[in-house]
Amino acid sequence: MSLLARSPREAVERAVKTLPDQVAYGFLRRPETGLCMVRGRIGGTGPAFNLGEMTMTRCVVRTADGRVGYGYVAGRDRRHAELAAYCDALLQDEAARPGLDALLLAPLRGELARRRERRTAETRATRVEFFTLVRGEDHNG
Repeated sequence: MSLLARSPREAVERAVKTLPDQVAYGFLRRPETGLCMVRGRIGGTGPAFNLGEMTMTRCVVRTADGRVGYGYVAGRDRRHAELAAYCDALLQDEAARPGLDALLLAPLRGELARRRERRTAETRATRVEFFTLVRGEDHNG
């Protein structure tokens, strides 16, 4: 679910279009946008506190063969939430999972890795090295 939610909608849509068997589905809950509270912990272990609210979109679908998929994504992209729910339902089929991993999840992992590398390179380009000069009269050596 995390991979589907963090991937750009366009990448998820491209990956879904490569699937040989498109499974029909209907909505149990159409995509809807709302707010959710984001909570945090200082140091990851401290007491929980409310950091603030963020916009999320959720969707629930049922495939023709009865599998139910859930999609939750940050932001307001209804199609992205729908695609995430559809993929979640497809991935519940144990027999189809290896093929789906190769056709659907592997390209998304690659896309996220490329985005992460690009972001790291952009950040590295703005890195500033700090150093201290010691003046002769300030040095007690």
